[in-house]
Amino acid sequence: MESGRISDHGFLADGRSAVLVDRHGSVNWWCPARFDNPSIFGRLLDDRAGHWSIRPEGDFTTERSYLEDTLVLRTVFTCARGSVAVTDALALEPGARGHDIGRRSPGVLGRVVEGLSGEVPIRVEYRPRFAYGLVTAYLVETGGVIEANAGACRLSLRSEVPLACGDGDATGRVTVRAGDTYRFTLGFAHAYEDREPALPDADQVVADAVAGWRSWANLHDYRGRYREQVRRSAMVVQGMTYQPSGAVVAAATTSLPELLGGDRNYDYRFVWVRDFSLTLQALWLAACPDEANRQFTWVSRAMGRIGDAPVPIMYGVEGERDLTEHALEHLAGYAGSRPVLVGNDAWKQRQNDVLGEILDAAWLMRHYLDPMTPDVRHLLHALAEKAVLDWRRPDAGMWEARDVERHYVSSKVQCWTALDRAVRFGPRIGDQAEIARWAKARDEVRAAVLSRGWNERLGAYTGAFDSDQLDASVLQMPLVGFLPADDPRMRSTIRVVERELSHDGLLRRWDEDPAGFVICSFWLAACLAEAGELDRADQLFEQLAARSNDLGLYAEQIDQATGEQLGNFPQAFSHIGLITTAGRITDAAERMRPAGDRQPVPVGTGSTEGAR
Repeated sequence: MESGRISDHGFLADGRSAVLVDRHGSVNWWCPARFDNPSIFGRLLDDRAGHWSIRPEGDFTTERSYLEDTLVLRTVFTCARGSVAVTDALALEPGARGHDIGRRSPGVLGRVVEGLSGEVPIRVEYRPRFAYGLVTAYLVETGGVIEANAGACRLSLRSEVPLACGDGDATGRVTVRAGDTYRFTLGFAHAYEDREPALPDADQVVADAVAGWRSWANLHDYRGRYREQVRRSAMVVQGMTYQPSGAVVAAATTSLPELLGGDRNYDYRFVWVRDFSLTLQALWLAACPDEANRQFTWVSRAMGRIGDAPVPIMYGVEGERDLTEHALEHLAGYAGSRPVLVGNDAWKQRQNDVLGEILDAAWLMRHYLDPMTPDVRHLLHALAEKAVLDWRRPDAGMWEARDVERHYVSSKVQCWTALDRAVRFGPRIGDQAEIARWAKARDEVRAAVLSRGWNERLGAYTGAFDSDQLDASVLQMPLVGFLPADDPRMRSTIRVVERELSHDGLLRRWDEDPAGFVICSFWLAACLAEAGELDRADQLFEQLAARSNDLGLYAEQIDQATGEQLGNFPQAFSHIGLITTAGRITDAAERMRPAGDRQPVPVGTGSTEGAR
């Protein structure tokens, strides 16, 4: 059996790693040491790369949901003879609560099977494959525990269903009757560290995970519109946070394709500075300012001192700089989509928009940065100086073009953002002569964008200077305050981009983009809200909310014709777009109320006002 569709998967997290489990009860992805480390279950990319399934024999249907305010997944299988539930959880450190969850997770996956009605024959198939499927371990049962040791990994599986060890796998069958419970615990440890893999009781794994996630959720009371969708997306973003550093990965996976059978398959298990700024805004709006503060601390430490080279645009979760890309030639790829890549060569690119992303994030966090430490002051000052010098240079753009550098409008706009926020910071980061130089450069950038970014024939701002190619990235212009959404040219741009690139609520990035890009679609809804078209913004938001899978999860893209989710999964960018757009719609709705009826919404609880 293959891994199924991308959207068939649920997402579990423990603050260090992620598990993807499909609706057939198969764990198809887990890199237990760290998000970006080699997998032990990699069926998502090749059926031979390992999985662990617990499922009924024969035909069945499934219904699944997260336990309320958690990333603990419960799947109910129903077949002709009865029904069973499987509850899956990645372990948090016992007793960890609130902002401490995930910082010392033990590397344990717990699975609990419960008989609900009748009697259901269940098959268990455990097939670990180390190093992205390159290494098959000998399985040895000792004292009721199946050990798998190979390479750098040790796995221990305790199962209440007897399993027979074969050639690199273990299988078993049991008939589950109403009231029966069977527990499974899989523990991971590095081969040469002192500790053995932890094997807590699976019931305790689930209970601790439920209590831990709910304690985190209880600290965050978003009070804007679309509350349930925002709370779920905020939890997904939290689940994609590497808790020891506070860094948020772009996605939990590598090489899931933008086009089935295509070659645009990249490793997204790293931290993009662009995502960092939008993540800060999302966490702020979702009432998670403590996580936002950790994010800023992380990026300032990762960047260090800024020199003459292009500003780094991405990092590993602990601040690693060299993310050199290579192909895993032995893997067939999802739906035959190759190459399968580890690492991402975009780390070498110049992407000038990151200058604005960081200074915009700092402006959002300005009260938390007071008093400003010398290293943060140096970082912000250096980025403003880079914007003065680099805004005239071409770059790879926010979509990370791998052909030639261009004068992308979105990059110029974000250089304007960097300079605008630097001027607002004023003497906190520069002297009077520097502030004056930043203001002058800011105005030069603005004039250039208004002149060379506008295409009179199309009636729209285009993707690059002097171009006739539309690009959805220009929808950021009103969202960073470069132009109001109701400016005549901006209104025209929104209409043209929607008409030419959108289908059934899904917006492609450019004309040849193979599918709708989720965050761009949310940007369109945000722009409509900012332009006062609240009904249309609400309608589009609700269309997009209905495009998630049954668990509220998004990949990076959605096919405009079939509705199939594509790209790495779950995608932080997509969930961030949902959160920030919900905040924009909340603010727009409040502005449209009669003045005497308006209710101020505090920053960090659903308002975007503090971001500008």
